[in-house]
Parts: sequence; C-alpha cells; structure tokens
Amino acid sequence: MPEPTMTAVPAPAGEVTLAAEDAKLVTLARSARARAGAVEGAAVRDQDGRTYAAATVALPSLAITALQLAVASAVAAGATRLEAAAVVTEASALDGSGHAAVRDLAADAPIVVAGPDGTVLGTVVE
Repeated sequence: MPEPTMTAVPAPAGEVTLAAEDAKLVTLARSARARAGAVEGAAVRDQDGRTYAAATVALPSLAITALQLAVASAVAAGATRLEAAAVVTEASALDGSGHAAVRDLAADAPIVVAGPDGTVLGTVVE
C-alpha cells in the first residue's frame, strides 16, 4: 500500500479552519490522548453521526494505533461506513495501518491530522 499523502487544507492567514463536526473529532482525539497519556489519540464519526475516540495501546502482547482502535470501536458498535476521522499525534505523517483501517470503511473520508495542541497539520484525502 502506498504511503498516505497529507494535503493541507487551504485557509486564510495560514490556519486551517475545520467544520464544527471535524473540530469536534480533533477535540475528542486530544482528550483521549491526554486521558491515557498515549502517543496518539484518534476519533472517527460513523454514518449515523456517532463518534468513537481511542488512544494508542502499547502493551507487550498488544499494539494498536489510536486510529485502528477508534475504527474497531465503531465497527464493534455496528458502523458500516465512516464520514471522517482525526488523529492527534507528534508524528509528521499519518501511519499506514490507521490509514488502511479508515479506508476499509470509507474510500473518501477525510482524515484530519493534528498536533498535540490541536493545530491542524493537514488532511489526508486519498
């Protein structure tokens, strides 16, 4: 699978402005990350507008990215499609496994990538 491409969303004055629903995903992802003290936090919104948030799990016997876990939580709750996702991370790019998990349910859902302070770094659209 090719590496995901992060494309910045144009906005005035160099800042990215998100729709309220997508900004909520970033807030949920930041909260999940902070609550768990994890490397990453993520949130997804399903076809019915329900949201699911998760943090990275790094155990000796289990490793799962925040985005994979958020997608798994949505699927476990009956979601069949995703409208959008967000990841809060210190990394400069979206990891391939989280990207793939979102694409399993939505070929066109935007994935917002933000820094720990909530600053949007870009949106993965492929």
